Amino acid sequence: MKRTLLVLAACFVAAGLFAQTLKTLPSANVKTMEGQTLNVQELGKSGKITVISFWATWCSPCKKELDAIKDYYEEWQETYDMELVAISVDDARTAAKVPAMVAQKGWEYRILHDFNKEFSQASNVASVPYTLLLDQTGNIVFEHTGYAPGDEIELEEHMKDLKTKE
Repeated sequence: MKRTLLVLAACFVAAGLFAQTLKTLPSANVKTMEGQTLNVQELGKSGKITVISFWATWCSPCKKELDAIKDYYEEWQETYDMELVAISVDDARTAAKVPAMVAQKGWEYRILHDFNKEFSQASNVASVPYTLLLDQTGNIVFEHTGYAPGDEIELEEHMKDLKTKE
């Protein structure tokens, strides 16, 4: 009897160790370009693969990353049924530059503002650029800090993996 209980206990411990904990978006509010409030948990409910890119107008690597993704974006939307949401962490002083920069760069991403850093703090984003990849059900499946040329290819590989799991 003791042996059976010991085996059962070992199985429960092993199952607990191997159980995958799914990470999801925290409850945090951001603003749309039109000034409306949006809880970021809604971003994971679209049924699409979602890339969330934290960026700022003063961040050169951020702009390079979003420019690099722009070259692939239309194709990725068609191939992977995905969307990119660019979350500006600019403060009130620099946020006024966001609409002009988005227009000048031709970024066709959904742009949101995290003025008070509620979302970035809740997500433990210490620096930008910072990228999150959500699967079709809103689980965070990949996180990346910084940008180096070619990081967009790694991001696409993760999207390919998600598409093949459908």
